[in-house]
Amino acid sequence: MQTTSLGIAAACLPKLSMATSDATYDFVFTRLSYESGDWDVDERMPANVLNSLIEYTSLRVDLTERIIPLADPAMLRAPFCYLAGHRLVQFNEEEQRNFKQYVQQGGFVFVDDCNHDIDGMFAKSFEQQMQGLFGDNALQKIANDHPIYSCFFEFDGPPRTSIELNGWGDDLVHNYLKAIEINGRIAVLYSNKDLGCEWDFDFRNKRFLRTDNTKFAVNIVIYAMTA
Repeated sequence: MQTTSLGIAAACLPKLSMATSDATYDFVFTRLSYESGDWDVDERMPANVLNSLIEYTSLRVDLTERIIPLADPAMLRAPFCYLAGHRLVQFNEEEQRNFKQYVQQGGFVFVDDCNHDIDGMFAKSFEQQMQGLFGDNALQKIANDHPIYSCFFEFDGPPRTSIELNGWGDDLVHNYLKAIEINGRIAVLYSNKDLGCEWDFDFRNKRFLRTDNTKFAVNIVIYAMTA
């Protein structure tokens, strides 16, 4: 894996600044809570991702994770949202309305299945929600040469996680991600790889890793904020 020039981040800053509702920052990490299921997972992951954005880019990053209910219209102003869990995803009427409006108006949601299981409760119920909101074929596998894999660091597809073959979930390595695209741009990025759990460690422990596994998180953010 090779990296692109760090100047890419600086070149993207004007667009990033315009995308945020807070002029103080270029990037704000927003986690979406929802009534069903368990949304408050992988508690250390956001701080780890934010640390990587500071380490590898020149973005002005808000160090505080913001948690906003999906039913709250305030989420419509967030340029980047994260939604995850293990259990049932069954959006209520307000949650459905906001999710659909947010996606259709140009927002970006990174959705991570913490079960890493295509037949688990989260996967089945979330995909059913997406079918109801956007149609039966809205979620599609994205090619492993999609721009999200090269917009900052270079990848040849989604990086394998250490937990995909740990005996939990479906015991498979998922060599793809899925997405809902709006006007040729990913609006919902959907993972069965449990990336949030892979990145759920104190950022100071990265020194023990041969390769920093949060680098793909940087790609997701850069793509979300510039595509």
